[in-house]
Amino acid sequence: MYHHDKHLKAYIDKLNKILSDYPGYQNLSLKEIIENLSSFPQNIRTDLRNNAGGVFNHKLYFDIINPKKTGKEPINITNAIIKQYKDFGEFVKIFKQQANEVFGSGYLFLTINKFNELQFVITANQNSVFELNLYPIMLIDLWEHAYYLDYQNRRSDYINNFVKIVNLEKVEERYVNYFNDK
Repeated sequence: MYHHDKHLKAYIDKLNKILSDYPGYQNLSLKEIIENLSSFPQNIRTDLRNNAGGVFNHKLYFDIINPKKTGKEPINITNAIIKQYKDFGEFVKIFKQQANEVFGSGYLFLTINKFNELQFVITANQNSVFELNLYPIMLIDLWEHAYYLDYQNRRSDYINNFVKIVNLEKVEERYVNYFNDK
């Protein structure tokens, strides 16, 4: 609750404060803000990257660990994972390895690249994969605030447990939406 109700809210409040001086930008989506950072005034770009990225990244994080499941099989994402990684166990193994390699504060994203392949990408701070022309379908927050209250310095335990609570139906939804929006 602290992570969601306090930390995410702080990013939202800061982003709204930044945009309060720029009414012309207030109707843009988070994706549009992040993808078009270079078109904003220089003096707010870093704050926009940090706070729009912070809002987007946290919203995606909380969305994919949503425990509400419909019972709908995540067939498309499961097939894509098996096609690319041979089996789901290998995918999870690589995910855990990559997550454990994140140094300092950042995220490990599962994205769709321009070849319509799944791709793991590590970002620092609140940077977004939208800046890299990648489409995020899943991520793990590897900032200490995401796990330290429950896991202290046992980041690997957090990563292992994260894998157990990911709602693949939500990942499936983002995966399918990517192809439907093309």
